[in-house]
Amino acid sequence: MDNYLPVVVYAVYKKDYIIEVEFDNGVRKAIDFEPWLSGQVFEPLKDKAYFKRFFIEGGTVAWPNEADIAPETLYEAQSILIEQSAPLVLAVA
Repeated sequence: MDNYLPVVVYAVYKKDYIIEVEFDNGVRKAIDFEPWLSGQVFEPLKDKAYFKRFFIEGGTVAWPNEADIAPETLYEAQSILIEQSAPLVLAVA
């Protein structure tokens, strides 16, 4: 049984409702928060200007209105592809 309790140590806004987070074990993922933006506490986050005011508190992503999402939920969330670079092509001399 894995007893790992994830802690968010870094977070940066990417676009729309996507925040890239890094956990204390080095796992980094881009997460779309839009599916969680329902209910009274999360309603203000639909305003992108307000959404961008997030910060790290208590080991997770939080907002000034005390909205937050459990770090375990973020850790288990599906990572999304933000941008894809061209495949690396190696040339042999």
